[in-house]
Amino acid sequence: MPEALANPADRLMTIRGLIARFTQQEDLNFLLTNRIPRAALTRFMGWFSKIENPFVRDASIACWRLFSDLDLSEAKKTEFKSLHDCFTRELRPGLRPANPDPAVVVSPSDGIIGAFGKIADTELFQIKGAPYSLLDLLGDPALVESHRNGRFLTLRLTSSMYHRFHAPYDGKIERVTFIHGDVWNVNPIALKRVERLFCKNERAVLEMRLPSGEALTLVPVAAILVASIRLHFLDVTLNAQSKGPTVFPCDANVRKGDELGWFEHGSTIIVLTPEHFEFADNVVEGGRIHAGEPLLRKP
Repeated sequence: MPEALANPADRLMTIRGLIARFTQQEDLNFLLTNRIPRAALTRFMGWFSKIENPFVRDASIACWRLFSDLDLSEAKKTEFKSLHDCFTRELRPGLRPANPDPAVVVSPSDGIIGAFGKIADTELFQIKGAPYSLLDLLGDPALVESHRNGRFLTLRLTSSMYHRFHAPYDGKIERVTFIHGDVWNVNPIALKRVERLFCKNERAVLEMRLPSGEALTLVPVAAILVASIRLHFLDVTLNAQSKGPTVFPCDANVRKGDELGWFEHGSTIIVLTPEHFEFADNVVEGGRIHAGEPLLRKP
């Protein structure tokens, strides 16, 4: 065996590199992650990930490491009951402090910055050249008016990232609307091929009112293998099996950095603000950002 591959860590990196080259072929990636029974596979994964069996847990996490850069060094605990327990892990206290500047709106989650910019009347885009409308995304004409000509930013969470999301600013969450839909993959390959993808997938619309009266809206979007969104302030998990009301009036006061809930795998959060907000200097497409770091500035 070559000396370079004698180390288990080197072998792991080699295997991971081969898998990455294989899955980065766009046609193959799209076929494997979209041209399959998406809803059925997502329901199965929701069940499978909660199995509390040491063999299932360890084998699943080992397989996960092959396909991602999973790093558990920041996790609050080192032992997990299940794959789901690992997905939704908490971090050690103090690792995601919210920027205290009162002019700063912080990132609600860890993520990769995707499309962002000015909303052209009511049109925004998932990638350059792929527009969609606020009304299709939000389903509420009154909320659309709050963000006409405003600002939008897309955060993509990969499977290995910290999956909990937090309040981007002090304020009150006044309403949550859950919109049933599909579970397309939300990676860049799918965003290039599926028109209005965010408007087709399951999503929650969290309407937040800042102390100044301005509207700030978060739209967590589900994806394949993740169609569950947990919200603490409603004490509810929203997914395809959710019955009853899809609109939840609420009166939840939150502080910047408070934990709001989690995804049960990687996915996307769209942030919407009024037009006078400006993007922070660290916001660049493709850049990585942590929860609590500057995202936008209020004038």
